[in-house]
Amino acid sequence: MTWTANFVTLAILFLWRVEEIAEACSCAPVHPQQAFCNSDVVIRAKVAAQEEVGIGDDIYGNSITRIKYDIKQIKMFKGPNQAIETIYTAPTASLCGVTLEGNNKEYLITGRLQSDGTMYVTLCNFIMPWEDLSMTQKKSLTQRYEMGCDCKITRCTSIPCTLSSPSECLWLDWVLGRTVNGDQAKYFACIKRSDDSCAWYRGSAPPKREFLDIEDP
Repeated sequence: MTWTANFVTLAILFLWRVEEIAEACSCAPVHPQQAFCNSDVVIRAKVAAQEEVGIGDDIYGNSITRIKYDIKQIKMFKGPNQAIETIYTAPTASLCGVTLEGNNKEYLITGRLQSDGTMYVTLCNFIMPWEDLSMTQKKSLTQRYEMGCDCKITRCTSIPCTLSSPSECLWLDWVLGRTVNGDQAKYFACIKRSDDSCAWYRGSAPPKREFLDIEDP
């Protein structure tokens, strides 16, 4: 094989690799509270049925499909007035599609509302089996997470880490334990205090008055 042929072969392999990387789904980890605050909908639900559905064609005439999950909503923590009955996602993981199991398995599902009112989820949303959540996380969904939605949770990936304002909380789970599901994710929420600063608070009950007024005279 000539040098030119080798070069062409390597170039083709390189382009294939670039295409594979471009098609891969990549998401930055978020704290459960941040996922709650950033989502249009947060529900506890289980899958009743699923099917692949067509939603039209792209500009090249190729069919566009989605996975449609018919769900039974158990509880809504955040969202529209009406119950969510269906969820849509991309057909493959490379396109950030989510795989949900049936068999009465319950999930905490966060997602976006589309312009037509349907709920859409991706691998970048916070989706977890309900039984895998800590008791603190479950209780925080009803009030505590919402209390900190004006705060910013900054993920620390390497030491040193710095904060740019008093309204931030530093998320250290990754540098302390190489996990995004550590103690701060499981047991803490970033809560806004009366002086507009934010701080981590541990516990499932709403913060006590003295915590909120800690900087007051």
